[in-house]
Amino acid sequence: MKKYVWWSGILAVILIVGAFLLGKFVFPAQKLAELPVPEISEGQRGELGIDKNVNESTIDQYLNRSDAVYRDLRMLKDPGNYEAIGGDSYLSGFVDGFEVVPFPYIVNVTGLPEEVGGTYDGDTLFRKHSDGSITANYEESEEILEALFPKDKIIFLMCGGGGYSGMMKELLVSLGWDGTKIYDVGGYWFYEGENNVEVKRATGDGLEVYDFYKVPVHEIDFEALTEK
Repeated sequence: MKKYVWWSGILAVILIVGAFLLGKFVFPAQKLAELPVPEISEGQRGELGIDKNVNESTIDQYLNRSDAVYRDLRMLKDPGNYEAIGGDSYLSGFVDGFEVVPFPYIVNVTGLPEEVGGTYDGDTLFRKHSDGSITANYEESEEILEALFPKDKIIFLMCGGGGYSGMMKELLVSLGWDGTKIYDVGGYWFYEGENNVEVKRATGDGLEVYDFYKVPVHEIDFEALTEK
């Protein structure tokens, strides 16, 4: 009996030490970088709403957080002429970890640079009116918006040049989201980090193709929704 108790004690010690080592070296706890409070940049970037501290140059430090969602707000092919302002109308690449939710599907787009011209003018979840008020176009609009941009999560927003992400943050805050949990990261066109996923590539005959199969994109089936 004493021998049995002795071996049980040894086994318990081994299990405790093993669990400690497993947690420390094999499955270490996620170390989250401390997030600064959102702070708007100065100058033209500030006019777009881009964050001073969490942006294209620093976003790599804040990827893969379990308490956050990452949203790229571009369309796969935007009707606007973004080449006119040095960008790309196609989604040529994205930061790994971001999922695409096209901003023009959320609300009608206004205030684009004159050079860009028009953009998508089809169905949207919400309508922004000339007086700045926002109304839902569908019974499910609010539910879909909160599913894509959870209120209980930190939200990182990115687009091509920074315009859509600023507009998206403004929309969320106007609808009751906590602005201190939303970061306008800016534009993918200026990203030079280590988590780039290239979608655009050149072929052997000099053509350019876009591998959209790489892009995690959230589509919205407007025909399945209930109009208000």
